[in-house]
Amino acid sequence: MSSHPIPLVIEDVSQFTRALRKHWPDEPPGHANMLSLVAKAAGYRNHQVLKAEFGLPAPEAAFTELEERRLRDALRVFDLEGQMTRWPLKTSVQGLCLAIFWATLPARRDLTEKEVNAVLKSGEVFGDHVLLRRCLIEHNMVTRERDGSIYRRVERKPSPLERALIRAVSERKHAAMRDPIGGGRPAFKA
Repeated sequence: MSSHPIPLVIEDVSQFTRALRKHWPDEPPGHANMLSLVAKAAGYRNHQVLKAEFGLPAPEAAFTELEERRLRDALRVFDLEGQMTRWPLKTSVQGLCLAIFWATLPARRDLTEKEVNAVLKSGEVFGDHVLLRRCLIEHNMVTRERDGSIYRRVERKPSPLERALIRAVSERKHAAMRDPIGGGRPAFKA
């Protein structure tokens, strides 16, 4: 059986581990041990290393009017299922939209071109995953060996605007999964 990576964004690892411990079949490990297990499963040495890399989330600053417009423009290119439907015309919006694809690529792992293409194709419906792959490299979000054999996500902290877009698109995807017939829209009431 082949396995496909499924990206998982956890806003609060501590809350996640508490919820996980509640469903543990036997005596669950302590909270600190559980945090360490989750961090190790995500590829970190321990919970402290995970915290050091990402730090505590800074409170989201109010966006300027220009940033709000960029965020709205970026959201317009994603449908209610979180799929990119077209490539934005504005360069500043293009870079922001790429954060969605950067976030879905597995961290700290070498990928083949085929694996990168699969991730990109799963997030777009306009039919140009090659454009997305090339732009991820041009925006220094992904590195590639000269021969194209290995790709790797560049680890960095997303900007507040990128985090806001990632969160908004993720909420659309979750809403669509909860209501697959309505595509995330409220159900019609007669």
